[in-house]
Amino acid sequence: MALPIPIPRVNNNDDTVKLVRLAVGVGEAVHEGDLVFEVETEKAVVGIEAERDGYVLAINCAVGDTVPVGKVAMWLGDTADEPVPQDTAPAAAETADEGVTAKAQLLLRRHNLSADAIPRSGPRLTAADVEAFVAAGGEPPVEAPRADGPKLPAAADLRPLTPAERGMVNTVTWQREHAVATYLEIDYDPRPWDEYAAAFARAGRQLLNPLLALIAYRLVRLAAGSSANATILDDGEPTRASFQHVNLGFTVQAGESLFLCVVDLADTLDEAAFVARLGELQRRAIANRLAPVEMRGATLGFTSMARWGVRRHVPVLAPQTALMIAHCAAAADGTQAVLGATYDHRLLTGFDVARLLQKLANPAKQAV
Repeated sequence: MALPIPIPRVNNNDDTVKLVRLAVGVGEAVHEGDLVFEVETEKAVVGIEAERDGYVLAINCAVGDTVPVGKVAMWLGDTADEPVPQDTAPAAAETADEGVTAKAQLLLRRHNLSADAIPRSGPRLTAADVEAFVAAGGEPPVEAPRADGPKLPAAADLRPLTPAERGMVNTVTWQREHAVATYLEIDYDPRPWDEYAAAFARAGRQLLNPLLALIAYRLVRLAAGSSANATILDDGEPTRASFQHVNLGFTVQAGESLFLCVVDLADTLDEAAFVARLGELQRRAIANRLAPVEMRGATLGFTSMARWGVRRHVPVLAPQTALMIAHCAAAADGTQAVLGATYDHRLLTGFDVARLLQKLANPAKQAV
């Protein structure tokens, strides 16, 4: 059955949004959670995700269009050739009174006021009109309890999560509800790795420091075929799932967004190819151009906060992974640094992780 994807209400006071990006085209397959389009309001750009797997049957808007809230922007079907339903009237724009904006309605309820008693600055009563009326002698603001959820400590504008925020929520929720997360760390001398990275950069005439990519690649080699590249499935009877390949998840901070970009089949790449692929993903993340498929499926994780001078941090496990390595900044004299690891104690012991970290601290190309 075809599923409509309507334009959502992002801000209470906005009845229209601007379509600024289409992430998919007609006929393409999408998966639940994939970004399908982005809309822009006066306050933010918000990504809209598919609610289920399917195929894009039709797109009813073009990039740059100003679209009313509730309009069906896209149709998803179970098959690529499913008929597109006939257009009907757009879904309700979620305003009970066309002469009063949604935010103004909230303020009216909060102050127990009637819309008819307030002068309007235009054809519609706005939040600014209500606020001006209150400031001129109306009742002081009183926070009303929310009838549809927990009471908020202060007034708030509600909006859907961005894809990056949704990913963070899913990650921390998975760790809380499933993994038995534990953390340990070791001190090590970072100078051998610095020398190795400098030699690699000279040989490949690289302009950017490949240090983190090289450490991440060594992690891939160490984890392949081990309990570090596995997870526990618990659907009534716990089962160990050992992944056939390593998909390395690598965190990238792009402005205020944190992405986990994924090097798929990392264990099938040689060192140079891995560094090149990870560099490409980092550039796409910084430009906010990662495709949904490039942000899912990690079986192993690596993160670094060294660029901010952080000497110790405890990362969160990505869903369905058993290990996330934390790379930290070196001491001021460059002779000591920390490698840490959050790990799923259902699969790995402290001994397993300590031994892996000790090997990871050494860039020597030796049997793993």
